Amino acid sequence: MRVLLALFALLAPINFATAAAPDWTRTVTRAPNGAYVLGNPKAKVRFVEYLSYSCPHCAHFTGESSGPIRSGFVSKGTVAVELRNAVRDRYDFTAAVLARCGGPSRFFGNSEALFGAQEGLIAKATAFEATNALPENTPVNDALIGVAKGAGLTDFMVGRGFTVAQVKACLIDKPTQDAVMALTKDAWEVRKIPGTPAFLINGQSVPLSTWAQVAPKLRAAVAQK
Repeated sequence: MRVLLALFALLAPINFATAAAPDWTRTVTRAPNGAYVLGNPKAKVRFVEYLSYSCPHCAHFTGESSGPIRSGFVSKGTVAVELRNAVRDRYDFTAAVLARCGGPSRFFGNSEALFGAQEGLIAKATAFEATNALPENTPVNDALIGVAKGAGLTDFMVGRGFTVAQVKACLIDKPTQDAVMALTKDAWEVRKIPGTPAFLINGQSVPLSTWAQVAPKLRAAVAQK
């Protein structure tokens, strides 16, 4: 009996507390196509945005939607947001590669920050291309490093906590370059999107351009499931 009592005293009490709900706004996974997904990977609604970092409408949409989509949809686990690249130019490609610096946990923050600083970065990129244009046959790694420096992207990423060496390592990472270009090829040549931004809700194209138009469609998609 004493042995049983001693053993009982050593046992940890059973915790009947309800497990905390996951914070889906901090959950980022990588889809099989190489795109990053914010939210519950098993969410009943998948919202896809095709974007370009040199697209002002994409920047405007991100500014309008990032807060409401997190609080009203992603946080509840009902909607997951997938961002797919549709690269349009050399600056865009460079920014897209840099958005992936730091892996999944940094991607959405990097992406939103790039859009937030887009106007100033594009102005620097335009001035750089006008005065220090790189030849079209410049090797990819050299072009990315040159554009990043000339457009202020290197300094921008340093301001986000990366070292210059880390920025360069991100730029010349071949798997990252390939992932961005594979998504781009799919966007323009397979899906044949009309431009950026372009959206899919559960695989169906929706011809919308503003958050005010998208939000009701997402609510309807959630209600239908």
